[in-house]
Amino acid sequence: MALKMLKSEARKRRHLRVRKKVRGTAERPRLNVFRSLRHIYAQLIDDDSGRTIVSASTMDLEMRGQLTVTGNKDAARQVGDLLGKRALEKGIEQAVFDRGGYLYHGRVQALAEGARSRGLKF
Repeated sequence: MALKMLKSEARKRRHLRVRKKVRGTAERPRLNVFRSLRHIYAQLIDDDSGRTIVSASTMDLEMRGQLTVTGNKDAARQVGDLLGKRALEKGIEQAVFDRGGYLYHGRVQALAEGARSRGLKF
């Protein structure tokens, strides 16, 4: 009798499968997305050195004053805008998108479109 996998375990398994192929460098870092019910987080990661170059989330002080609701598509788009702005300030124009095992839909898609609107290419 097969046991049913929890949703979170299935997402982690999908994420590991994607991470086998997706790798970020200093020139083209990995744009990682994590979402919870209340917030969304995004980071640009250099996997060669193992460090985060740029990050943005609905928890940032800049975002706290602007947002009334933090768990919707509008908030995700603003996080993408902020991440794209910070990336361009650091001289990063290209990235590899890592959706974190989530479907490219809803808040994940809104975050990606926000980052693209600021000029980040992936």
